[in-house]
Amino acid sequence: MSLRLTNTLTRRTEPFTPLTPGKASIYCCGVTVYDLCHLGHARSYINWDVLRRFLIWRGLEVTFVQNFTDIDDKIVKRACEQNSSMTEVSERNIDAFHQDMDALGILRPDRMPRATQCLDGIRNLISELEAKGAAYSAGGDVYFAVMKHAGYGKLSGRDLSEQQDNAAGRIADAEEARKQHPFDFALWKGAKPEEPSFPSPWGDGRPGWHIECSAMVRAELGDTIDIHLGGADLVFPHHENEIAQSEAATGRQLAQVWMHNGMVNVGGQKMSKSLGNFTTIRALLESGVSAMTLRLFVLQAHYRKPLDFTAEALEAAATGWKGLNAALGLGDRHGVPLGWGSPSPLPDGALQSGSGSADQALQGLEQRFIEAMDDDLNSSGALAVLFDLAKPLRALANRLERGDAAGLPGEEVQTLATRWLLLRDLAAVLGLRHEAEAAAALDDTAIDAAIADRTAAKAAKNYAEADRIRAELTAQGIELIDKPGGITEWIRS
Repeated sequence: MSLRLTNTLTRRTEPFTPLTPGKASIYCCGVTVYDLCHLGHARSYINWDVLRRFLIWRGLEVTFVQNFTDIDDKIVKRACEQNSSMTEVSERNIDAFHQDMDALGILRPDRMPRATQCLDGIRNLISELEAKGAAYSAGGDVYFAVMKHAGYGKLSGRDLSEQQDNAAGRIADAEEARKQHPFDFALWKGAKPEEPSFPSPWGDGRPGWHIECSAMVRAELGDTIDIHLGGADLVFPHHENEIAQSEAATGRQLAQVWMHNGMVNVGGQKMSKSLGNFTTIRALLESGVSAMTLRLFVLQAHYRKPLDFTAEALEAAATGWKGLNAALGLGDRHGVPLGWGSPSPLPDGALQSGSGSADQALQGLEQRFIEAMDDDLNSSGALAVLFDLAKPLRALANRLERGDAAGLPGEEVQTLATRWLLLRDLAAVLGLRHEAEAAAALDDTAIDAAIADRTAAKAAKNYAEADRIRAELTAQGIELIDKPGGITEWIRS
């Protein structure tokens, strides 16, 4: 492969070479399940979904693991606020997570371990670190001894004084007093009154945040993986600590490549609950923003760059998606009258089989798409290819909507069919799919009028127009039932 990825660890954009030829192991830091997912989560998981899709499209066998953090101070606090349990809060938000990700068209990970399901692995890893002198117990807690790990700081590039500043306020004074060094971080936290706890060699308690991911990576994918993913806010301390404890235990590199997406700003300000600009995925979708519009909005910016969320930017994405969506839906709505038959994937080598200028043009567009994605997942460049592919398809869709498609040469129609299949296949790499208009947008009167137009078209022997109307209604969730005597009934599917 000629894919190049920006590696946070090396601070370079470099060729990606999997540890095992033809395969790729990926771990993505998941959510702490105390609340609904927000726009920042949408950005992360859309971008990493595209990475996964592209690797699969390029022929790699990808194992994609993403965790749930279901033991955390925030979950405990939320359970207390809601007079609930940690398990109830976690399960409720895990269900909501799946609903939101499914709505955005994000492929479900191959495996989704939970911290509560990996307690044995967590305890074993802590014991190994303690046996090697990399960790120590104090008053029921266990801490990682940062000063004994020579490579600490290699991911974030920060010196210890900077790390101390960023760690300030994360721990209580009593905990600070138990540590040998201010930079040390908790691997195991001793039990506190009225909080969930689990047994361990150091007494009842629960794991620290960082050790959970190290144990789950190890359990699911082994000591060294190809790619570790997360948001830029996780570089320090989470991923820095993850590297330290994993590599101290195994003596091996945790991940070849570390990738981090940029943060989301709202109107030029960092998105945060304290500023009142916090936006959930659920709220956006319920407000009428389509899932594919949101995907397009995210992919218009490079994954490493900051993404500024504004009403104007979202509206621009909606406009862009409207045109692209029309092109993507062309075959589904008009394929029958155009003689395209049932949609099917574009066969391998289909573009190379022809030698005409049209085939060469499509080949060139496909190559541009590959080159953009190979360039550190340049999704904006890949989108530009989709829009170029879509232009003549949108023009044809407009003609068909006006009933003005007569006289198109058969060769041109077939070329457009190939173009549409390519557009659909490349769009799928970015997770973009045709969105039918909501059936509710059509009231009963409009449906009856469309059926009357179809009946008139059949009477005039304009069967292509009749098929077009049926396909259009089907795309909007309206199923027609033709009965004897020229009667047509309909139902919402």
